[in-house]
Amino acid sequence: MKKISGKKSRLYIPVSIKFWLSHLFAILWTSLSIYISLPWLEDFSGVVTFPAALIIISGIAYFPGYLNAFLFASLMLDRQPPFKNEYPARDITVLIAARNEGERIADTIYYIAKQDYTGNIKVLIIDNGSEDDTAVNALKAGEAHNLDLSVIREEIPGKFNALNAGLEHTSTDLLITLDADTLLHRSAIRYLAARMESAPKEVCAVAGSVLARNSRNALLAKIQEWDYFLGIASIKRLQGLYQGTLVAQGAYSIYKAESIREVGGWPDAIGEDIVLTWNLLKKSGPIYFEPLAVAFTDVPTTIRSFSKQRSRWARGMIEALKQVKPWQQPLLYTKYLTGMNLIMPFLDFCYTFFWLPGLILAFLGYYWIVGPMTLLVIPLTLLNYSILYAYQLYVFRRLNLRVRKNMRGFILFIIVYQMIMSPVSVWGYLQEFLKLKRNWK
Repeated sequence: MKKISGKKSRLYIPVSIKFWLSHLFAILWTSLSIYISLPWLEDFSGVVTFPAALIIISGIAYFPGYLNAFLFASLMLDRQPPFKNEYPARDITVLIAARNEGERIADTIYYIAKQDYTGNIKVLIIDNGSEDDTAVNALKAGEAHNLDLSVIREEIPGKFNALNAGLEHTSTDLLITLDADTLLHRSAIRYLAARMESAPKEVCAVAGSVLARNSRNALLAKIQEWDYFLGIASIKRLQGLYQGTLVAQGAYSIYKAESIREVGGWPDAIGEDIVLTWNLLKKSGPIYFEPLAVAFTDVPTTIRSFSKQRSRWARGMIEALKQVKPWQQPLLYTKYLTGMNLIMPFLDFCYTFFWLPGLILAFLGYYWIVGPMTLLVIPLTLLNYSILYAYQLYVFRRLNLRVRKNMRGFILFIIVYQMIMSPVSVWGYLQEFLKLKRNWK
């Protein structure tokens, strides 16, 4: 008689099955939503004609509902594969492009020095035309913490120029990009390298998990804390599940140096990390996401700085769509994930120019656009965030971190965040279409 183990093996579901099951759920949810909303569609058609009503309702309800349902099903099916080796020791180069970061660079270097990674870490600071003491402070901090640290000077402005200069001086197989204002958890590099080492050989990059550090500084930062903790993290997990993380963000990610060289390095783009990622997906291979590789960054604390950052991100997405077409991607998953970005400008446009005016009309008693039917999106959104919150709690406990109490920020994140995000994103799209001057800061 065969001995039965007391430990149950976990049912393995192939990624392709998860992909189609999630689609099936999303289609069923959307079909139900359309059926329930037929009276709303009919009433609104009497105001703006049927084609216009269908387009507007699709932009503010049907498409968002479908995307939320797909995200919900995917998160329910997501199971992060275990590490093959949690303690890799390969040599790694950390590239930090810095411009006038003299006040903060020492802290960034300190947290690199405190890593529990046993391999050699070579730190390369690329001073991109700084007019302060960035280079001097970086060298002092490196010496104080006994780090293998050097500084090179790149006078031509632009983060992509700085990173490409750093790539020329990189001799290790793996490199990490890190923003000068981003602080690493003590196990961040170890987990990022472990995911790369545990991944199939064709994987060319792994995005780390970037969270907000300065949420106590301003109300806007409190709101963004939840965006990083739940919103961005949920999208990263979805994309990582389907092997196509769409932004291996320059703030904190690991790459195979040879893969970056094969695609010609970082491109001349305001969203250089987005375009690089899409080029890598097209030519080199899948890109993963590692939620345990946590870094903390300072988020904007004013509407002005927030608008500059997020419009720059939106503009970077348009740059990527123009340079790397979704149908050029080799994998079905990445075709789909990058293709979803084609409808993002439409959704942000509908939210900005239809949903927000519709909200005002609803307060006046006219429920043509915003009414009870639009609330159907909220339950799925809350379910998605509930699942992610449970995942993130697990991550934080494993890293001996504590989730800050920030209920006011969460409520505002749910209620008003999109009211800020969509108009800002629309402005970013317009900047790219009008070819306005690019500003990296």
